[in-house]
Amino acid sequence: MKPYLPESLPIADLDLARLFPRIGPANAALARYDGLLQSVINPAVMLSPLTNREAVLSSKIEGTQATVDEVLEFEAGFDFEGEKVKDIQEILNYRKVLGLAAGHVADRPINLGLVRQMHSVLLDSVRGATRSPGEFRREQNWIGPYGCAIGQATFVPPSPFCLLDHLQAWERYLSGQDVDLLVQAAIMHAQFELIHPFSDGNGRVGRLLIPLFLYHKRVLATPMFYLSEYLEAHREDYYACLQGLSRARDWTAWVAFFLDAVQRQAVANTDKVRAIMDLYERMKQRIIDLTHSQYAIAVLDSLFDRPVFRSSDFVQRSGIPKQTALPFLRKLREAGVLRTVREQSGRRPAILAFVGLLNCAEGREVF
Repeated sequence: MKPYLPESLPIADLDLARLFPRIGPANAALARYDGLLQSVINPAVMLSPLTNREAVLSSKIEGTQATVDEVLEFEAGFDFEGEKVKDIQEILNYRKVLGLAAGHVADRPINLGLVRQMHSVLLDSVRGATRSPGEFRREQNWIGPYGCAIGQATFVPPSPFCLLDHLQAWERYLSGQDVDLLVQAAIMHAQFELIHPFSDGNGRVGRLLIPLFLYHKRVLATPMFYLSEYLEAHREDYYACLQGLSRARDWTAWVAFFLDAVQRQAVANTDKVRAIMDLYERMKQRIIDLTHSQYAIAVLDSLFDRPVFRSSDFVQRSGIPKQTALPFLRKLREAGVLRTVREQSGRRPAILAFVGLLNCAEGREVF
């Protein structure tokens, strides 16, 4: 099998008659979601569960097995061993990359330097750390069954000798405009995956680029639109459409799948954000009634920002004096707002969970 030769961008033969009925609904759904986001005060805190969920699901597509609650428990001080620790660290790296890159694209374009930096952080101290983090590959790679030779590969990415040319063309495409920004986002993501510039981590970097691109292009007011939930739920279709590009260059089918994914995920995210906002308002009044304190909002924001935590960490993060914070936590436990995940033992502090937020964000009973 010969190395894949990427299409020139923009794609010249898209069937726009097939795509136009999808472009409008996808943009409308995303605009409604973005309008809701703009009404959220401090979305980085209130909607942190969405970011955690994205990091978990994008990593899950690549085989990582950790769950949202395990990641939060790890951060709170639970002990895990072996492969689970590596899985969790990959997820934490993913979340870190998103935060760092969002600051970059707020006023600067996505460029190859940023992509390399993202990859370096993503693979820091995890599996793949020996596979040239932050460096574009210098060898021919291929995709197929584990241990297969290149002759049995299902896909052979472009030769490393022309890799930089393809990446620079991809970078130029991002700086311009196509027929529609969501169509451009679809092509941007798929072309990156087809170029496959790194020895490892291409899928996660490519999915991270979607909200970053939409944020930079001002489609979103904040880069909090994540597709991994839909892509994980439709993994076979996701990979089939990407394979359709490498085998038949069927870009119209891929863009149609992407637009459908954006529309459905935007609707799902809108419902989830509304549920989280409703929970925030209900809990604000309840915590005010329970604490009768000027610190009520600080308590609430700390719970939303880190819903699984050690009591000692809560004191530090909330900025509330210890002699005030600890009685607050006791009242919240007694009222059923918080649940004890691990009891205090000697110098080891208790670990508490704000189960209402976790269950709301996950759509299931987490604890």
